[in-house]
Amino acid sequence: MTKTIVITGASTGIGANAAARLAREGWDVAIVGRNRERTTRVAASVDGTPFVADFDRLDEVRDLAAALTSHYPRIDVLANNAGGLVSGRGLSADGHERTLQLNHLAPFLLTNLLLPRLLESGGRVVSTSSVMNLVGRVRLDDLEWSRRRWLGGWPAYGTSKLETILFARELARRTGLQSYSFHPGYVATGFGADSAFIKLSYLVRSGGFGVPVEQGAEPLVLLATGQAAPAANGSYYDRLKPNGRTRAQGRDDALAAALWQRSAELVGIDA
Repeated sequence: MTKTIVITGASTGIGANAAARLAREGWDVAIVGRNRERTTRVAASVDGTPFVADFDRLDEVRDLAAALTSHYPRIDVLANNAGGLVSGRGLSADGHERTLQLNHLAPFLLTNLLLPRLLESGGRVVSTSSVMNLVGRVRLDDLEWSRRRWLGGWPAYGTSKLETILFARELARRTGLQSYSFHPGYVATGFGADSAFIKLSYLVRSGGFGVPVEQGAEPLVLLATGQAAPAANGSYYDRLKPNGRTRAQGRDDALAAALWQRSAELVGIDA
């Protein structure tokens, strides 16, 4: 039986690379991206199906979930890979700080809306986090980052990746689905193109710093296919190594549960 994987952020970078590799292994791949042209092109190259959604708009996330549910009677894996660094603080169409929405609230909502399909298949959820979680700090009284210094968006980005780890952990606890988060490594892609720090890295070294995109996609592929080194459900991987380093908050089950509750309130679903 052909397995289906939904990969967000699949129009470029590690998402596109993972899609191509899984398609070669016989997977039916849903390519989710924000840019219609790139998303359509990647989908055509892997014989997949394109779905266009802007995570700055939660209504588009809801429409995406409805389209995926209508198109696929079975979803085996959801790879929450979309997201990024927001160098200048701004608000989404829904009034949320953009880093919070792009990297946490949108995938949180999409995962919850696709839960029936994932539970029916006994599927799994794989979420792209980052070693930058080590500089993050989750404050339930300031999820929108209105009381803290912006500093180019890096602290907010690290915090969103810490939230990804907590989300994966709480999803495993609540549902029993196989749920993992991972750091792909410092990957040489277009990540953070608006960041002054990233621009400087390209001046210092042609192509910037980082491992090839093929290496960055490896954890996503192995976790999606169940071939990664074994670890407890809900675990965080530092590339291919289970139980990677996180902030102490990343292992706080009470915080994970509270973040889930607050996130559900922000996106308007039943916790």
